[in-house]
Amino acid sequence: MTSSQLTAETGQAARFSAILFDLDGVLVDSLRVVERAWRRWAREQDLAAEDVLGVVHGRTAREVIAMFTPHLDATEQALLVGDYETEHRGELALLPGAAECVGIARQGRWAVVTSGTRTLATTRLATVGLPVPEVLVTAEDVTFGKPDPEPYRRAAAALGVPEGECVVVEDAPIGVLAAKRAGMTVLAVTTTHAAAALGHADLVFPGMADVSEWLGPRAGAPRPA
Repeated sequence: MTSSQLTAETGQAARFSAILFDLDGVLVDSLRVVERAWRRWAREQDLAAEDVLGVVHGRTAREVIAMFTPHLDATEQALLVGDYETEHRGELALLPGAAECVGIARQGRWAVVTSGTRTLATTRLATVGLPVPEVLVTAEDVTFGKPDPEPYRRAAAALGVPEGECVVVEDAPIGVLAAKRAGMTVLAVTTTHAAAALGHADLVFPGMADVSEWLGPRAGAPRPA
C-alpha cells in the first residue's frame, strides 16, 4: 500500500502508543559514509564491493562479515568497519523531516532501533543534532538482528508498550520485515530502496517530511512516557 492509498477510515483508526525509528536512512543520511567504509573493507578482503553493498543495509556488521569472510573474527572486523565509518562523520546529514518526526515522537514514548553499534548510533545522532532516546536498541543488545523481530520486540518491551501499538519507520526491506514480524505497523521511506522493495510495509512514503505529515495528526494523544 502506498501513502496515496490510505483511506480516511484507516487514517482515523491509526492510533499508536510509541514510535520506533531505524537510524540510517531514516533519521540520518549516512549512505555515502556507510558505502565508502564497506567498499574499503571489501577491497581489503579482495571481495566484489557491489556484492557486499547489496546486503549491508539493515544488517549488523558482524552478520555481513560472517557471510563473506567466515574465517575472520567478525567482532574484530566489525570494529574495523566502524572505525572506517567514523573517519567521515562530517559527511553525515539530517534527513529532511527527521527532526519534525522526532519532535512528534517525543510527545510520548519513542525509541531508535539500529543494526549499528551503540557508539556509531550515539555519534550519528549527536552529529546531526538529534537527542539520544532513553531506549536505544543496537547490535550489542540483541542475539538475532533484523530481519528477526527481536530488535523491535526488545524496544517495545523496554518502552512498556504492546507490540501491536507501535509504529515503526524503516528504509530497508529486512528492517520492514523485522517490524512486521513483531506485529507492528510499518511506515517505509524510499531513501535507500525503491518502493517496490518495500512492499511488506503498511505505507510507503517518498521521505521523512511526508512521514511527519502522516504522524502529526495521529500522535495527538499518545500514552504518557
